[in-house]
Amino acid sequence: MPDAPANIPTFESDIAKYWFEDGILISDSKSVLRTVDNISQNALLVKQITNNTPALLLIYLSDSPIPDKATRQLSTEILPTIYKAMAMVSKPGLSQFIMKILFKLKQPPIPMKSFTNADEAKAWLNKFKQ
Repeated sequence: MPDAPANIPTFESDIAKYWFEDGILISDSKSVLRTVDNISQNALLVKQITNNTPALLLIYLSDSPIPDKATRQLSTEILPTIYKAMAMVSKPGLSQFIMKILFKLKQPPIPMKSFTNADEAKAWLNKFKQ
């Protein structure tokens, strides 16, 4: 996963490190269990970073334990309040597995797509810029 450029401010929560590149919020995900508490705290941080405006997110996924049902439900509810679209970059299969867990039998609440290449992910997210 990439490091933030040295001259760009970064923001960190228990579950990820964030920075902006070309109008896209970049998230370097940490390998920790997501809980209702750390997801809630992370959402507050993202709202602060983005001035409460839903952002385009490119997230570099890491292996982490499967969250409980309450955490998955909260994630589904929070997503559209903080993000416009989400591109997930990971090893082949990981992001599809996560999407299946989070959105079992349900469509994601925002446009989401899985990638193994960050440049392709950024190109896809650029379609949602206004």
